[in-house]
Amino acid sequence: MRRLRRLANKRALRWSEGVCVIEGPDLVESALESGVEFEALYVSTDVAEGSRSPLVTRCLNAGVRVFALQPAVFSRVADTKTPQGLLATVRMPVATLAALERVTTLIVLCDVQDPGNAGTIIRSGDAAGVSAVVLCGQSVDPFNPKTLRASAGSVFHLPLVVCAFDDLVAFCAERKIQMVASLARHGLSPREVDLARASALLIGNEATGLAHEQIEACSLRVTIPMAGAAESLNAGVAGALLAFEALYQRQGASDIAPRSSL
Repeated sequence: MRRLRRLANKRALRWSEGVCVIEGPDLVESALESGVEFEALYVSTDVAEGSRSPLVTRCLNAGVRVFALQPAVFSRVADTKTPQGLLATVRMPVATLAALERVTTLIVLCDVQDPGNAGTIIRSGDAAGVSAVVLCGQSVDPFNPKTLRASAGSVFHLPLVVCAFDDLVAFCAERKIQMVASLARHGLSPREVDLARASALLIGNEATGLAHEQIEACSLRVTIPMAGAAESLNAGVAGALLAFEALYQRQGASDIAPRSSL
């Protein structure tokens, strides 16, 4: 049980073993449906015979090892304050830039550190059909328990790449993918930019935004127009809006100017 807590709390251990902890029936079901490799499923005995038992049966039928834990023990290893009685250890489905085939839109997190923002962007990117979410620099671990929960299972639905920023720049240059910096002000409106093209949309740190060298690596800069008095949008919202703007432009791409939604 000590290993489960350490996997949940220690990024270095997760990446050295290639294993993360997922908690709750929704994440377990998403992982199962996505064909992720399970190491083991842990079930609290007070829910093993309840409404979640069909999911346990599905895991057993898929060849997953299942271990029953007393509720007090389960509460000690769970990351949430109100555990739902199921958690699992699974292989982390990590992708690489080289493995990406046809790229339409990449959402790139540059030093995004809030797990909720990262999970929201991954979930929104999944919904908007992006090719991958790329995490660079000091960005939060996408397999952090809080990020996993915020993603609502989308970590298992689209490629996640963790890489150095310089490697991303080289990849985009090789594939002729335009790099687009999202800024709080002084950028073009997204509707003025052709996001139907293969694009890497960069989202910066919550407090400081994109670093100078990250902005300079981009050929375009965009700012989401706002009508109210708010100074800026949070990273999760900005990433979602840009991902869907790219989707709508791809859907409306033709010989005339792209149709925009913002």
